[in-house]
Amino acid sequence: MKTINLSEQNSVMNLYLAELRDKDYQQNRLLFRNNLKRIGEIMAFEISKTFDYELKTVHTPLADAEMQLPEDKVVLATVLRAGLPFHEGFLHVFDHAGNAFVSAYRMYTNAEHTEVGVHTEYLVSPDVEGKTLIIVDPMLATGGSMAAAIQALLEIGTPKHLHIACVLAVPEGLDAIREILPENSTVWCAAIDEGMNDHKYIVPGFGDAGDLCFGEKL
Repeated sequence: MKTINLSEQNSVMNLYLAELRDKDYQQNRLLFRNNLKRIGEIMAFEISKTFDYELKTVHTPLADAEMQLPEDKVVLATVLRAGLPFHEGFLHVFDHAGNAFVSAYRMYTNAEHTEVGVHTEYLVSPDVEGKTLIIVDPMLATGGSMAAAIQALLEIGTPKHLHIACVLAVPEGLDAIREILPENSTVWCAAIDEGMNDHKYIVPGFGDAGDLCFGEKL
């Protein structure tokens, strides 16, 4: 498993991430969702550099142009619900991608909300065999929901390459998915934070991505 931390590079992505973290900026859900989309677009562009390319001829009104075009067929998978704006950013770039959706979410298993389990109840996906599979989820905390999504999708077929894309990750989450990822897998992070608090939220993080995008849940 290869891990790429994009915050180690100086780019405008760091500004978008800083705004996502800002508690005052978070008061506007539209702005929060837009920054998740923009980070998705940038990350998709970075991932596209790893694809296989072939020389093809494009017929313009004036002459033929020889261009290097991607060979990879993309399936873009998202963990609901927080992943939806992030997914949209990727889809702006990979507009011909097939789309998969996984409902895998955390459930506290004790009264103190310090122990977390994962419940998976829904999966829809096109064929992933031989495709470039990109699974997106803004937060890689315990790694439980991402691990559930990975296992469910790999039961459908064997992708050519598997990319995991998240805005924030912590070492514990990276360790959790490392055990189940195929060797030809790459994890992309906008930043890797120091760890989690007692309630299994990323610190410093930016809070609950789903609530900040769509409102608090019951």
